[in-house]
Amino acid sequence: MDKIFSPFAALCTVGFFARLSYALARSPVLPLFALYLGAGPEAIGFAVGISTVTGIFFKLPAGALSDVIGRKKTMLIGLVVFAVVPFAYLFIRDYNLLILIRFIHGFATAVYGPVSMAVVIDVAGGKKGEMLSWFSSVTIIGNLVGAPVGGFILYSMSAGSPSLAEFQTVYIVSGIAGMLSLLIALKLLAHSEKFEKVKSLKGSYGRFLAGIKEVGSDKRVLITSNMEGLQNMTVGALEAFLPIYAVKVAGLNEFQAGLLWGIQVLATILSKPIMGKASDRYGRKPLITIGMLLCAVSFGSVPLLRDFYLLMLAAIVFGFGEAFVTSSSAALVADICKEKHFGTAMGTFGTIFDIGHASGPIVAGILIARFDYLYSFWIMSAILVLAVPVFVMNVKLTANG
Repeated sequence: MDKIFSPFAALCTVGFFARLSYALARSPVLPLFALYLGAGPEAIGFAVGISTVTGIFFKLPAGALSDVIGRKKTMLIGLVVFAVVPFAYLFIRDYNLLILIRFIHGFATAVYGPVSMAVVIDVAGGKKGEMLSWFSSVTIIGNLVGAPVGGFILYSMSAGSPSLAEFQTVYIVSGIAGMLSLLIALKLLAHSEKFEKVKSLKGSYGRFLAGIKEVGSDKRVLITSNMEGLQNMTVGALEAFLPIYAVKVAGLNEFQAGLLWGIQVLATILSKPIMGKASDRYGRKPLITIGMLLCAVSFGSVPLLRDFYLLMLAAIVFGFGEAFVTSSSAALVADICKEKHFGTAMGTFGTIFDIGHASGPIVAGILIARFDYLYSFWIMSAILVLAVPVFVMNVKLTANG
């Protein structure tokens, strides 16, 4: 543990501020900002999902590239985006510009996400599930803090509905957090050789393509990644529409809407390291299966509820379900893949993860515009349930499965 503490602690510190920055710019502020700009349900879903679309196209190349040129260089590219792009929101006056900036902002997690996970796997050895879970839990504390803080800024500074000035204040704070993440990374990682795995340029292109081909042809990798992708579809839907449901349907305020998202993240943080350690010891598949079912039930219950405390209970159960799935899915993918392709594997995983995350708000927006919250959420819950037998029957391992 002592050997990996220093780079691991550095990575967690950087990840905290990066995720804090991104969370401030995302939920509940983003859907409410899109609503302020005059967007309807479908347009709101698209605004929330478009940044994740960036990851669909760039996470796999970013992960594969880090296998070739080194983790540190690739990771710092993503951190520059975290630091700079939040300030671009200050110039937004219409929905179309919001979409453009959201797409560009998506490069932050598209590049940083899979590479940082590959770094953890590099140093974790036989504790992949535990260390990935600890890393994720520590860094998503930024999400836990960001959501209610963003909601609190809007609620406390506005007299009624938030104005442009309140939204701009949130994005300034987001930019400051992103700058801190980059500065800490430059200071702590500048002399850390553990983060570099630079190879000669000769044969780099061939290794790049070989890694993608080997990882992408394994159906176990694809199906396992799809489980988190589908679970993340419901996460994306909640990010986009839980704040609007809470404020417009349940009659809660913006701060309470942020708290609902924050309590869900807190439940994930507290349970994820425990679940990760359990997956290392007892196997990944049972935890993924249980988590998918917990997410399906709690997600489907949201449109049945109006009371703040009942909605909070549903959010807590969903957070536990998310912890069950995410503590085991990335580790299971790493179990399947060869060490030299960890970056590519995490890129593939992240790409499918982002397809789910991007499609969640978009699909939910289309369904809500045509039906209502109840039928829309139930349809998406059913998809999670139906995915479980496909996973159980097709993903088989000799160990940790």
